[in-house]
Amino acid sequence: MSEFIEIHWTSGSIDEARKISRYLVQERLVACAQITPWIESVYLWNGQLETTQESKILLKTHKDLYERIKTVIQENCSYQLPEITYQFIDGGNEEFIDWLRDSTISVVKL
Repeated sequence: MSEFIEIHWTSGSIDEARKISRYLVQERLVACAQITPWIESVYLWNGQLETTQESKILLKTHKDLYERIKTVIQENCSYQLPEITYQFIDGGNEEFIDWLRDSTISVVKL
């Protein structure tokens, strides 16, 4: 199994997405954050059909940092129940994988 994951998260605003993403990168909890500033989500919430404009964020990191990242997002985002999911990065450009490792390994060892 891979040591790296891509976290998928949605934010209620682009400003919130930027603020939290910058913090995660500066703290080396994630190697990078990719923000899609505008998506439209359609879902049921409390029995009501909702349509919301959100930002979609992809975070690349080491799997051992997931719980810390999830906590940062939950404590700093405006959503009662934020989408925070992940999938393993099971392959790809080895130079990119090496960069992921170099970008996060010092925090993983703490």
